[in-house]
Amino acid sequence: MLWQRVKSVLSQKFSDHDFKLWIEPLQCVHDDAQSVELAGPDPYFCSWVRDNYLTDIQDALQDVGFTGEAIKLSVGKAIPAPPEKKQSQLRLPSMPVARSTVRTLHPRYTFPEFMVGESNALAYSACEAMANGDSALSPCLFIEAGTGLGKSHLTHAVAHHITSHSPGTRLHYVTSQQLTSEMVRSIKNNTMEQFKDKYHHQCDVLLMEDVQSLAGRTKTQAELAEALDVLMDCGKRVIFTGAVSPRNIPDIDDGVRSRLSSGLITTINPPDRKTRCLIIERKARNNKLPLSGEIIEFLADRIQGDIRRVESAIIGLKAKASLHKSVPDMDMVKEIVAGIIGQRQELSSVLIRNFVAGQFDVSIEEMQSKGRKKTIAFPRQVSMYLARKLTEEALSEIGKAFNRDHSTVVHSIRVITEAIVRSGSIRGQVEHLVERLKNQG
Repeated sequence: MLWQRVKSVLSQKFSDHDFKLWIEPLQCVHDDAQSVELAGPDPYFCSWVRDNYLTDIQDALQDVGFTGEAIKLSVGKAIPAPPEKKQSQLRLPSMPVARSTVRTLHPRYTFPEFMVGESNALAYSACEAMANGDSALSPCLFIEAGTGLGKSHLTHAVAHHITSHSPGTRLHYVTSQQLTSEMVRSIKNNTMEQFKDKYHHQCDVLLMEDVQSLAGRTKTQAELAEALDVLMDCGKRVIFTGAVSPRNIPDIDDGVRSRLSSGLITTINPPDRKTRCLIIERKARNNKLPLSGEIIEFLADRIQGDIRRVESAIIGLKAKASLHKSVPDMDMVKEIVAGIIGQRQELSSVLIRNFVAGQFDVSIEEMQSKGRKKTIAFPRQVSMYLARKLTEEALSEIGKAFNRDHSTVVHSIRVITEAIVRSGSIRGQVEHLVERLKNQG
C-alpha cells in the first residue's frame, strides 16, 4: 500500500518520538494517480503537520513513485498516538507552554457577515490579508473608528479565521484595559518575567482594542513599546483599534505613538445610505424579520452612524411584531425608532444636506467641496433650496453647511426655482424629497 511505503521512508528520516507523535496517527483515506488524502485526529494536529511535515511527506511520496501533485490533509477519525512512558501529557516539540488567550468571540462577527461598502472596504481588505498572513501587507495595522462602526466585528473576524484555519497560531486578543490589569497583577505577584515572555516570545498575533485607553498609563505604554519592538522585528502580526488615530491620542509617549503609526492606518467611516440599507436588510434576514423596501429605506434614513442602533431597532421590531402577531408596519417602525433616537429632529440645513447627499449617493465631503460637476452641484443646489424652503435659517447659516457664502445660496435657490418651472422631472424630484423630509418623523 502506498501510505505504508511512505511511512517506511519517513521512519528512517525522523526520530522514533516524532514519527510516533506526528506520522503514525495519520491515516490514508484515499489515494489514486492524481491525489492522496490523509486524515489527522483534530484541527490542531493537522495544522502542525501541515506547517512542519508536509514537505517531507511530499518528498517521501515522490521517493516511492507517486507522480501526482495534490496532497489533502483533513480532520478525520484517526488512530491515536500511543503515550510515551513516564510522560503524563504530550506537547508539541518546540512549542511554548503558553497558549492563545482569546476573549469570547461573537459567533456572527465573521468576515462573511461583514457588510462591505466604500466606508470600510480598506479596513476589511487589510484585516482579511492579516488573517491570512499576507506578507505583502505591513505586519502592523491600526483601525480608527467611532462606536458601532465595525472595528470590533473585524477584529473578531480575524480571531475567528485564525483559530479555525491555523489553530497552532499563538493569538493574544485583549483590550488595553485588560493588558493593564494583567500587567498590574504580574507586578503584584512578582511574575513580570512570565508577562514579558508571553508577549515577547509566545505571541504570533496580537490584537488590541481601545488603544486610546492607554492615555496616561506610563508603565503599560513602556511594556507595550518593548513588546512591539520584539514582535515587529520578528515580523509578527499586530492589529490595534482605537476611537481616534495614534496622532490624536492624548497623554501618550511619542515612542509608543510612533510604533502605533508604523504600519497601515485605516479609518472606518459611517456607512453611506446604500450600505446602511444592505446592513438593515442583512440583519432583518438574520432575525427572520420581513421588512418592506419602504421600511428599510426609512430606517436607513433615520438611523445613521452607530450600527448597534440598527440592531436594537431590528430586535425591537421583532418583539413588537411577535407581540401583535403581524408583520412590521410603518407606525410600528416609527414608534421603535422614536424610542431609540428620540422624536424627529427639527429640520436644519445640515440634516437636509446629509439626507439629500444620501439620496443622490454623494458624500458630505463632496457636498462641501469646490467641485462643479453636475452630479455634485445639482444635489448641493437642491439642498440649499430645500433648506431655505423648510427651515427658518438665515442664508449665511445655510451657506456654512456647504462651505459657501450667502450669495452662492441665493444663486442656488434661483437656479432650482427656475428648473422646477421648466422641468416636470426636476419638480417631481424636489416634491418627492420634500415629502420624504416631512415624513422623517
